[in-house]
Amino acid sequence: MDNFLLQFFIFLAAAAIAVPIAKKLGLGSVLGYLIAGIVIGPFGLALISDVEAVMHFTEFGVVMMLFIVGLELKPTLLWQMRVPILGTGGLQVVLTTLAITGLSLFFLPWRQALALGLILSLSSTAIVLQTLREKGLMETTVGRQVFSVLLFQDLAVIPMMAIIPLLGQGAEHHGTSHGESHLFDISSLPGSIQLLLTIGALLAIFFIAKFVSRPLFRTIAATGVREIFIAAALALVVGISLLMTAVGLSPALGTFLAGVVLADSEYRHELESDIEPFKGLLLGIFFISIGASLNFILIGHKLILIASLTAALLLTKALILFITGKLFKMPNREVSLFSIALAQGGEFAFVLFQFARSEKVLPPETIEILISAVAISMFLAPLLFLLREKLAGDRLKGKKCARAEDSINSHGQKVILAGFGRLGTDLGRFLISAGIQPVILDNDPANVDLLKKFGFEVYYGDVTRLDLLEAAGAGEAKLLIIAIGKSDIGKKLVELVQKHYPNLKILINASDRSAAYSFMDMGETNIRRETFGTALELGQDSLELLGFAPYEAYRKMRLFRKEDENKLPELYRIHREDEESYVSVYKKHLTDLEELIRMDEQGDWEEQDKAWTAKNPEN
Repeated sequence: MDNFLLQFFIFLAAAAIAVPIAKKLGLGSVLGYLIAGIVIGPFGLALISDVEAVMHFTEFGVVMMLFIVGLELKPTLLWQMRVPILGTGGLQVVLTTLAITGLSLFFLPWRQALALGLILSLSSTAIVLQTLREKGLMETTVGRQVFSVLLFQDLAVIPMMAIIPLLGQGAEHHGTSHGESHLFDISSLPGSIQLLLTIGALLAIFFIAKFVSRPLFRTIAATGVREIFIAAALALVVGISLLMTAVGLSPALGTFLAGVVLADSEYRHELESDIEPFKGLLLGIFFISIGASLNFILIGHKLILIASLTAALLLTKALILFITGKLFKMPNREVSLFSIALAQGGEFAFVLFQFARSEKVLPPETIEILISAVAISMFLAPLLFLLREKLAGDRLKGKKCARAEDSINSHGQKVILAGFGRLGTDLGRFLISAGIQPVILDNDPANVDLLKKFGFEVYYGDVTRLDLLEAAGAGEAKLLIIAIGKSDIGKKLVELVQKHYPNLKILINASDRSAAYSFMDMGETNIRRETFGTALELGQDSLELLGFAPYEAYRKMRLFRKEDENKLPELYRIHREDEESYVSVYKKHLTDLEELIRMDEQGDWEEQDKAWTAKNPEN
């Protein structure tokens, strides 16, 4: 236990030191993790020893990442992306497999060459998505193309794990070593039974995500205990991973499918924000373990061979990606980024190489050399991004901003509406009718369920959590509307946004004048008093019922509103002084209002009254 805690401390401390330095130097967090791994690894300061065990554990970070990716993909959006996923992704995997297999045939038997082609056709989902997110490229056209290819590659891992044993020379060992990590081994069962169990597992995931998870999360959310919600979210991911492993499929596929099914759920953002910290931590340690796994003794002895393999891998994949991009008519400025982004090897290569070793498809000495080449290519991936960014200059940045804005418009991510109670519901209806689809957050599970029945896209969650705001798109949104009745929650949210999203505009609903003052203390000026507008509308209706002309009642209401809003800053400035002064200014304000309205009555509004009250143009 003490050794585990020490190792864990070393990983965390290395990350805490290396990543800020790397980001300060403009290298990105992924490269920082990799450098940290090299420094603390067996061939650096030798602070950690069993790297393979750590890597096996932290591969769960990739599983969590794909669950979150699935949460961001609604089935309708996934169907819209079917062409780039199957077309671009499928063509890239097939062409890369054929190219690498063809080159490998000069040095290896055809079975080993084909296994190598399949494994090296994959790219690093973790590194590429993390880098694209950091650089704000996920919502660009090329970002979506890259994501489509990565998604197809992750799905392709499944048939690859079915093909690789067929290429082995030790069929009697099939499933033995691999089955040790399973809850139970189905490899000894007849093929038809295995197929039924596999289909049953996939259907079970769909059923659990679609029909079981929602009432479960609803019940847990009603308790108000956040820790239980986090435990349930982790249990869902871990349980699906165990189920997939039990039937010999990729855990990443199962969690991805569950994420897609839950993408329409009102608990989507809460799940995403709960899983995100664990995913980020495990991915970070996974990257550190990749850096630590670099065998510099082996690299030193076979430097020319490993360097040649790494260069061949990067150049071959980049060329295939360039051809694929051109076949799908990508612009030159996009196809270069597309080629560089996916040229490296992938984290699933480590899993498949171990699988190929257990199935006696590839010899151990070959695998060690190939793992070094793949790890180095992954290490070079962030550097290639930086090189591409320097060469592209401002053109890439300009393209990124333009595309991100388009995406925000099309997906309605301009506005985040916090609070969907009585006022928030009417406000949300107005925005939607005006063509603006806000991201709506509410922390009342019963209210969320009710509003979902009426067709509103509302998400459950605590809006004062930074991770939830991030998941809701606060970094890209233009406006946050706070329609929360409780001032303490509203103030906490304002503090959070002012600190982490200073460019995000805030519009606040204050419950009364006192609440408005408290928000003004925080420097906010875009404030509307919840009861103020309703009171004035009631006043206008009262005047009409008492015989005032409609336009006269409206004008008096408008004058009162304008003058009261103009006087609010003055009242705010003295509201903390002695009560007598405040009361005196307040009374003067009322007197001024009466005088203003009396003077306004002297105007001749007869013609406007006729126009306002006319029911028939012929009258």
